[in-house]
Amino acid sequence: MRRARNAKILATLGPASSAPDRIAALVAAGADVFRLNFSHGNHADHAARHAVIRRLERDIGRPIGVLMDLQGPKLRLGTLVGGTAVLKTGARFRLDLETIPGDVTRAPLPHPPVFAALTPETEILIDDGRVRLRVERHDDACADNVVVTGGTISDHKGVNLPGAVLPISPLTAKDRKDLRFGLDLGVDWVALSFVQRPEDIAEARKLIAGRAPIMAKIEKPAAIDRLDEIVEQSDAVMVARGDLGVEMPPEDVPGLQKRIIRSARRAGKPVVVATQMLESMIHAPTPTRAEASDVATAVFEGADAVMLSAESAAGDYPIEAVAMMDRIIMRIENDPAYRRIMDAEHPTPDATAADAITAAARQSARTIAAAAIVTYTTTGSTTLRAARERPEVPVLALTPSSATARRLSLVWGVHCVTTEDAGDIEDMVRKACDVARREGVAKTGDPLVITAGMPFGTPGATNILRVAWV
Repeated sequence: MRRARNAKILATLGPASSAPDRIAALVAAGADVFRLNFSHGNHADHAARHAVIRRLERDIGRPIGVLMDLQGPKLRLGTLVGGTAVLKTGARFRLDLETIPGDVTRAPLPHPPVFAALTPETEILIDDGRVRLRVERHDDACADNVVVTGGTISDHKGVNLPGAVLPISPLTAKDRKDLRFGLDLGVDWVALSFVQRPEDIAEARKLIAGRAPIMAKIEKPAAIDRLDEIVEQSDAVMVARGDLGVEMPPEDVPGLQKRIIRSARRAGKPVVVATQMLESMIHAPTPTRAEASDVATAVFEGADAVMLSAESAAGDYPIEAVAMMDRIIMRIENDPAYRRIMDAEHPTPDATAADAITAAARQSARTIAAAAIVTYTTTGSTTLRAARERPEVPVLALTPSSATARRLSLVWGVHCVTTEDAGDIEDMVRKACDVARREGVAKTGDPLVITAGMPFGTPGATNILRVAWV
């Protein structure tokens, strides 16, 4: 099963899409990677979904990636007398560490690190910004605020502080427990929420200890301030536009999306655009035209993958949402403007043999009208560099590692096949031609551009470029 497109589809599983026949239908409709959202469900739910994916993978003979998305810290109010309170614009309102239920004058905020990070004029958002406060005075146990935008607050509503860098680990006790479970389960990617600085990635990497690559979710303004450093430390990034749009003005988000994608592409790291892409399809069989344009924009920008959240996890039309996204991607990638945009921006190769080979592979494939670029890879690094070039032809990744194949299922333009490594040059060419023909990537007489490393099976040793005919 080879996709007729480059950008991949990441679909979230949930109550609407967990049955084996539903997951199979999602793959048939176009899903390439599945997201297990650890903000919802329990370990038994996620284990059952993972088992279904692995059985399906064996049945269809195609690697399917699994991303675990950690919840991260969630700042929330405590309780209120009667469950709700109506705050008036211009009124004074205190947040504190007291456990007494709140009212129209104060509310508990049981997160001590928040108060240490505040400064006068800091903006505090409650319930996704529906209620806004501005700090006037604070100490280590309370903050006196003025209500900038009034409204109703209720028990345990979320709190955001867009102007503050919080001294909080991105990994809560729950996340650490979930992470151990997910790694033992065998997930292929770990999405890290609440990333504010590169050190957050380093903390997670120590715990993961090489068992899965890390995808940094860019959802905090503080992360934008150190974006390139975070991208460098991560294995992939997600443009998490939901929280980013809460903590920053909505008009800033489209430009930031372009900036994040550009930074990731420059570094050769996969980048996913997420949140509200086909939001109306939670309850409608078709998206709005604006939503279709939103998906198209991410594809035109060269994103590796676009993501469905509630649309596939809890919506009324999960399969239709995936099929719609599949059709939008294919239509855009066949638009004459798409290739011009891809060719307009090729990142400058690093001064390494691997980059020299992969840059030459793209140019060679264009010159001889190759059917595909075939990359032999152990860790996936060679294939990532080939995909970074955004070539005109598919990248056929051959790897002896099923874990590598699953991780690469997220990457732009890559079709992965698990196979034994080549024994010598002749075997390398023969395997590449046989697999390309079998997978429908090439037919007899088509040229291929092949990259590999000698000695064969040595990670990061790409030093061969070979042209062959099927």
